[in-house]
Amino acid sequence: MILVTGGTGFVGRTLIRQLVANGQQVRTLIRPSPRSPHLPRGVQVEVAVASLNDERGLRAAMRGIDVVYHLAGAEHQGARANILEIDARGTYNISRAAADTRVRRIFYISHLGADRSSYYPLFKIKGIAEEHIRRSGVPHTIFRTGLLYGSEDHFTTALARMLAFFPILFTPREGDVLIQPLWVEDLVTSLFWSLDTPGTINHTFDIGGSEYFPFRQITEIIQETIGQRRWFLPLGLPYLRALTVTLESIMPGFPFSTFWVDYLSYNRTCAVDAIPRLFGFLPARFTYRLDHLKGINWNRLAWQTFFTNPHPTQK
Repeated sequence: MILVTGGTGFVGRTLIRQLVANGQQVRTLIRPSPRSPHLPRGVQVEVAVASLNDERGLRAAMRGIDVVYHLAGAEHQGARANILEIDARGTYNISRAAADTRVRRIFYISHLGADRSSYYPLFKIKGIAEEHIRRSGVPHTIFRTGLLYGSEDHFTTALARMLAFFPILFTPREGDVLIQPLWVEDLVTSLFWSLDTPGTINHTFDIGGSEYFPFRQITEIIQETIGQRRWFLPLGLPYLRALTVTLESIMPGFPFSTFWVDYLSYNRTCAVDAIPRLFGFLPARFTYRLDHLKGINWNRLAWQTFFTNPHPTQK
């Protein structure tokens, strides 16, 4: 049986659907909450309820588990995120419980640029979490990914709402930071195929899409897709960070956080042939997988969401 943490999130729901469709038995870990979990519809999956700091609950959730896909994270909670508690300590607890219950394999999704010595808090925490996985003694595979996109993502849909709401979009510096977007289905396929690929055990892989884009070009592509035209205004990173903090405090549903400023602070790319070399398929081209942005009234959706609190608690 397979355990997926963060199964109610963007990546988790996609992964669970593919695992179940391929005949795998899946259990997902969700945190205690009065809200109904946002699980994939029409998919048969067991549910275990425990927080990432509940060691006894984690061991119980891993009873009978062979493989863990650890996807849970706090970065998309924005200003409310406690990445030290969820991403670092939570991953330590997951890896310890996996070792105690003799889990045979653990997968972890990190970020390109993750390094425990990084200047940027999110990448530093992700680097620490990676070390917890490696030191657990459990056979592992770590994927450091580029920015992920697809239906209900935190990247293209967030930009679409921003473009629909604001007449001017501030870009980091000149908007020339390179991004290597990866379609979520390609990540999930890589995760699934890794189950039967012994050569991926105890390795860390940098993976991204088949193309690099400057951030400004990404926004221009999304503008064209949703039929919006906006002005771009370059802004220094310290000012962009301050503006983001201010907007987060004013708009509970503001789709970007200060972690987004970290994402766009420098080029985070890898070899474009990483997935073809590892798994033998070519990642989707960015412009071919944006149908989830079409046919939506983004102006109305932006007004509805910017003043609510849509941030998920898990990836």
